[in-house]
Amino acid sequence: MGERAWTRQDMAELFASPGVFGLFLQHGGKEIGFALCRVVVDEAELLTIAIDAGHRRQGAGRVLLNNTINAARMRGAAALFLEVAADNPAAQALYARTGFQEVGRRRAYYARGTCLAVDAIVLRLTLK
Repeated sequence: MGERAWTRQDMAELFASPGVFGLFLQHGGKEIGFALCRVVVDEAELLTIAIDAGHRRQGAGRVLLNNTINAARMRGAAALFLEVAADNPAAQALYARTGFQEVGRRRAYYARGTCLAVDAIVLRLTLK
């Protein structure tokens, strides 16, 4: 059994939740990425961030992440948390360059088909 993708229903329910906001990144008039974030009191959580495969490793993820950080800060967040799979070095590098620090791990959190499950690394960025 592999990872379960988020459904339209999952996304609709998240967008309807208090404190949740989404950001979209466009290039050439078409959407190439999005981020979904939640702010509760003074903490934010980056729920998901995605860039179109044809625009990866060109700075789009950094732009979208910085936009998300600024939006969370403007909504009163003092810290931003996220999880990244231990087998995703490109995302880990982006988060490290942005200043995120590891604060925990969720062992065997992400299912990977017939392979062993992968840890989720919990990261934190101070915003204030």
